[in-house]
Amino acid sequence: MKKLSQYTKILRSKNAGPLYITFDLIFETGEDMEYVRERLGRDLVAGAYGVDPADVRITPYAVVNAIKITFPRKHVSGSLRDDDIYGCQQHVPLSQIEL
Repeated sequence: MKKLSQYTKILRSKNAGPLYITFDLIFETGEDMEYVRERLGRDLVAGAYGVDPADVRITPYAVVNAIKITFPRKHVSGSLRDDDIYGCQQHVPLSQIEL
C-alpha cells in the first residue's frame, strides 16, 4: 500500500467559493489516475474529513490525468471559526489515505 500523495504529481486544495473546498489530484500517467479512481471512494474521503459521504463529489478528468474532489466546508471561508481562509492547507488528510 502507498499513500495517495505517492501516486500524484500535484495534490492541492483550495476554496471553491466560500462554502466549498476542492482538491485537485493531478497524475503523471493515466495508469496512476485510473488506479486511484478505482480505489478512492466517497467513503474514504468522507472519513478523512468527517463529512457525509453523500456530500462528496469525485469527478475524473481522464483527458488531463486529473481528479477533482469537492465537498462543503465545515465553516464558511472567513468566518470566525475558519482556520484556513483560502482552503490551501486542507490537502494533508487526503494525501495520507492509503490505497
